[in-house]
Amino acid sequence: MESGTPLTGGQRALIRESWQRVSGSPVQHGLVLFTRLFDLDPDLLSLFQYNCKQFASPQECLSAPEFLDHIRKVMLVIDAAVSHLENLSCLEEYLCNLGKKHQAVGVKMESFSTVGESLLYMLEKCLGTAFSPEVQEAWSKLYSAVVKAMRRGWDTLPEGD
Repeated sequence: MESGTPLTGGQRALIRESWQRVSGSPVQHGLVLFTRLFDLDPDLLSLFQYNCKQFASPQECLSAPEFLDHIRKVMLVIDAAVSHLENLSCLEEYLCNLGKKHQAVGVKMESFSTVGESLLYMLEKCLGTAFSPEVQEAWSKLYSAVVKAMRRGWDTLPEGD
């Protein structure tokens, strides 16, 4: 899995170090990410329905047990990417399938830029002064690689599926 320019050893170290500070509280930090996501694009709230129930507000969604499970899953995907920084290609098939699943539920490719912005926001809020321009660049490169792999799921989905 290529992200254009591969991550340098220094960038991988920055990602690991910063993730170590965040990963201990995945739901707490995931709530920061998704709160920001819904602030930036409130229309994304409609994608989250459990038992055919539409949430009336972001707050209602963010407190639903099913959505908290979704947050845990998102944070696990990030954790997997961080754990496989030396060999992101081993996640290629998984991320491609994840892309297919997101397309099937109505996620638009454009929404991933908003998710990326929300991820960087969460990291900035959680890391404070440790969120340097170098950390931001490293995470941006990693996120681009993950989205590129997920996009392949869009590209390979048959018509009418």
